Amino acid sequence: MNRYRAHDKKVKILATLGPAIQSENDVRALVFNGANLFRLNFSHGDHQDHAERLNWVRNVEQELGTSLGVLMDLQGPKLRIGCFADGPIMLVKGQRFYLDLDSTPGDSTRVNLPHPEIIQALEEQMELLLDDGKIRLRVTAKNGTCIRTEVLVGGELSERKGVNVPEAVLNLSPLTTKDRRDLSFGLELGVDWVALSFVQRPEDIIEARKLIQGKACLMSKIEKPSAVEHLDRIVELSDAIMVARGDLGVELPAETIPAIQKKIIQTCRHNGKPVVVATQMLESMRFTPAPTRAEVTDVANAVYEGADAVMLSAETASGAFPTESVSMMSKIIRNIESDPGYQAHLDVNRPVPNATVEDAISCAIRRVSGILDVAVLINFTNSGATGLRAARERPKAPILNLTPNLSTARKLTLAWGIYSVVSPEFAQPIEITPTALDEAKRLNMASPGDRVVITAGIPFDQPGSTNLLRIETVQ
Repeated sequence: MNRYRAHDKKVKILATLGPAIQSENDVRALVFNGANLFRLNFSHGDHQDHAERLNWVRNVEQELGTSLGVLMDLQGPKLRIGCFADGPIMLVKGQRFYLDLDSTPGDSTRVNLPHPEIIQALEEQMELLLDDGKIRLRVTAKNGTCIRTEVLVGGELSERKGVNVPEAVLNLSPLTTKDRRDLSFGLELGVDWVALSFVQRPEDIIEARKLIQGKACLMSKIEKPSAVEHLDRIVELSDAIMVARGDLGVELPAETIPAIQKKIIQTCRHNGKPVVVATQMLESMRFTPAPTRAEVTDVANAVYEGADAVMLSAETASGAFPTESVSMMSKIIRNIESDPGYQAHLDVNRPVPNATVEDAISCAIRRVSGILDVAVLINFTNSGATGLRAARERPKAPILNLTPNLSTARKLTLAWGIYSVVSPEFAQPIEITPTALDEAKRLNMASPGDRVVITAGIPFDQPGSTNLLRIETVQ
C-alpha cells in the first residue's frame, strides 16, 4: 500500500485520543482512514493513560514507516463558582445576585466565586457568563470581595459551573500548577506540540516558551476575545494556532465566529504558521454513523478557507464512531480538494512573499506546479522551515520533505500538503536528483514520465539555506 494513502489529501486531520480508542489497533485504524496526528487532552485522564496512548502512536508510526505527530493540550485555568447549600437554584431575569469570596455554600441570592482576579478585573456594566453562557449576569456594583449583579438571562444554576468574563483581561497565568506538572510530564514523554489554553496576551506565550525550552513546538489556542485583539502578535510568537471555537463561541456572539475564523486563518497563512480549526466539527457523529449536512458544510468551509488541519475532539475521544468520523472527514477534504474552485480560491488569497531566497523559491514552485502539471514537489530540509514556506503558498502539487530529523517530520504532520520521509542519509551531501526521484517513485507519488520539482540548500548542513530548484522528469 502506498504509504497508507497518507498523501492523497493536503489538509491534515488531528484526532483526539480518549476512552473510545482502546488499543494500538484502534490508532492504526484512525491512521488508515486519514488521521495525521493525535491530540492528548490533559483536561481528562491521568498521566498513565496519556503515556499508554502516546506509546500506541509511536508503535504504529514505526510499524507503518510514516511520521505521526502528537499534541498535548493543556487544560489551563478553570474558573468555576462554588457550591450551593440545598442543590441547584433558579435565577430569574431582573433579580439581584451576588458573587463573593466567602466559601460558605450559596443560596438563591449569592454564591462563592473563588477567583479574586475576576472580582479585581470586572467593572460596572460588564457581563459574566455562567454554565457556558446559559446564564448571563451584568455587574451593577463591586468592592474588593464581592460583586453585585443583575440577572439578564436566568435559568437553573448548579454548583461548580464555569465562569466566563469576555469583557475583562484577567491577571492570571495561562499555566496552572496542574499545567506545569502536566507539561513537564508531556515533554519527558516526547510530545511534538504543546497547545496552550487561556491565551489572553502575547506575554502568555513568552511565559510558556520559557518552560518548554525548545523541546516541543507551541500552539496557541484562540478562545478569548483579548487573544483576537492581539492576534497578529500572538501568531508571530507561536509555532501554530488553534481556532478553539468552543470557548470563543461562548465569549463572543455566535454570529461573529465565522468571520473571526476566516481572519485567523488568513493571518496564519500570511505568517506561514499552521492553523487548526477545532470544536464540534462532526459533533453528531459522537452518537450516529453519519454527520448532519451542516457539519459537512462546516468542515468544507474550513478547508476552502485554507486551514492546515481540522480537528476531531469527542468524536474520536469518546464517541461511538471514531473511525467513521475520521473516514468522513477525509472524504469531505478529498472532495473539496478535487474541486477546481478550491485551488483557484487559494491562489487568489495567497500572501505576498517576503524578499528572501526561500520565499522566492517557494513562490516559484507554486507557479511551476500550476503551469507544468507537476506530480510532486520534493524538498530536502533540516529544520522544516522551507517546507512551511512552501506550504504557505498552497501549491497544486503535494510537498514531499526529505529530512534527517524525525522531530522535524513529526512537527510537519500539522502543515498543509507536507509529507515527510526520514533518513540519516539526507543530512549528508548526496546525489540530489536520483535520491529525490527514487523516493517519489517508492511512495507512488510520481511515475515514469511525470515532472517533479526538487528544492534543496547547498551546503546541506545549513538550515534555512534553500537556494536550489530543479525541474526533472521521472525516468
